[in-house]
Amino acid sequence: MNTEGLSLIKHYFPHITAEQEAAFAKLGPVYKDWNEKINVISRKDIDNLYERHVLHSLAIARFTRFKNGTKIMDVGTGGGFPGVPLAIMFPECRFHLVDSIGKKLKVIDAVKEELGLKNIWTFHSRAEDMDYYYDYCVSRAVAPLRELMKWTTRKYSADHHNEKRNGLICLKGGDLAEETAGLKMVQLTPLSEYFTEDFYKDKSLVYVPK
Repeated sequence: MNTEGLSLIKHYFPHITAEQEAAFAKLGPVYKDWNEKINVISRKDIDNLYERHVLHSLAIARFTRFKNGTKIMDVGTGGGFPGVPLAIMFPECRFHLVDSIGKKLKVIDAVKEELGLKNIWTFHSRAEDMDYYYDYCVSRAVAPLRELMKWTTRKYSADHHNEKRNGLICLKGGDLAEETAGLKMVQLTPLSEYFTEDFYKDKSLVYVPK
């Protein structure tokens, strides 16, 4: 158990349940073990899993609270971020974790099995080929914003059940002026508004409502 990493999550999310706390505590050791078999996180970065991957993913949970029954696609999920931490945080929501690289999904399948997560489904596919409709599409450092918008534009349900309208929520770093130029509906939130760690000084959450 990584007590320091768990303490970081509990600092920002003090009201998690005992079940969520147990899942987050187990997340680090399970990923560390699997990362030695199939490299989904930089080996120099695995020791920063909670600060740079788990907490980063949970920025979306600071931005909005998904209502029970919400359907979310994680576009280009890689090793399962932001999908896996969000699935722990929102156990009554449905998460489709999609990636075109099959071996990464093996890690996610193992993680969800070991943590007993029943609300995750993995798909070896491209996002634009998925034949489902979602309330939200989420992503983390996958592709330029316009590409993400193109891949997901026809994937949203027409019915809106949450406080935030259905749409794209992605996590990005650096200067986004060029990426967002001319896109009137885009909303940017600096992650330094949510987290005080230096890692988040140049990170942002980007929301594009349907």
